[in-house]
Amino acid sequence: MKHVDTVRVSGAVALTMLLLPQFAAAQQSPFDTGANSLVTFALAIATPIAILVVIGAAIAAAVGRISWGWVIGCIVGIAAIFGSPQIVAWIRGMFAV
Repeated sequence: MKHVDTVRVSGAVALTMLLLPQFAAAQQSPFDTGANSLVTFALAIATPIAILVVIGAAIAAAVGRISWGWVIGCIVGIAAIFGSPQIVAWIRGMFAV
C-alpha cells in the first residue's frame, strides 16, 4: 500500500514541477509593469511639451532669433523621448539582455 502512495506522490510532484515554469512565465514582472506605466505617463506629458517646443522654435526661427544648434537639439531630444522604447529594445538586443 505504501508503494502505491509513494508512486502517486512522486507523480504529483513531477507534474507540479513540469507545470511550475508555466505558472511562473504567466506572471509579468512588477518592474516591467511599472516601467511600462512610467513610459506611458512620460509620453503623455512629453507630447504637448514637444508641440510647444516646436512652435517656439518655429517662431524664433521666423523672427531670426535662434541658433541652429537649438533646433538640432530640439530634434534630437524629441527623437530620444519618443524613440526611447525602440532605443531600449535595440540596446537590450545588442547585449542579449
